Amino acid sequence: MKRLADRIGVTGLAGIFLLAAALVFSNLVLKPLEERGARLQEKAARKGPAVQPGADQVSAVYQYLEKGEETTDWLAKLHGIGAATGVQLKSASYRTQKTDARIVRYEIVLPVAGSYGQIRDFLKRSLAEIPVLSVDQLTLKRESRDDGQIHAEMRLTLHMVKS
Repeated sequence: MKRLADRIGVTGLAGIFLLAAALVFSNLVLKPLEERGARLQEKAARKGPAVQPGADQVSAVYQYLEKGEETTDWLAKLHGIGAATGVQLKSASYRTQKTDARIVRYEIVLPVAGSYGQIRDFLKRSLAEIPVLSVDQLTLKRESRDDGQIHAEMRLTLHMVKS
């Protein structure tokens, strides 16, 4: 043994020791972990496909936003609510937000004029009757203190599911 140690030297002995340690590590640590991993994969395969957490909630949101009405139907309803509440609807600008998701955002910038109560009623009724509508921004201006009419700029969004 001494002759072998002299022949391969300290480096050779260190290599043999490391090789023996690697074999022990492989047998005592890695093999049990591999067997455990295989058992877990079999168990997962028996359970079936994994259900993603929150999938039911996302599905419920899509169902809620999936209405039969088109954008023009919602805009006509918005105009009708404006006429019913006495709010003067001025020209509006519309644009669709580009997205790869299933939900399409249709942004509306709507300048209106009326009393504070009329504008509040308009918003209240709009949100109640158009369930896919959200108010993103509201700016109120009054020309003078004595003026009863308020000018407002509303930024509204229709959230709809792509067909």
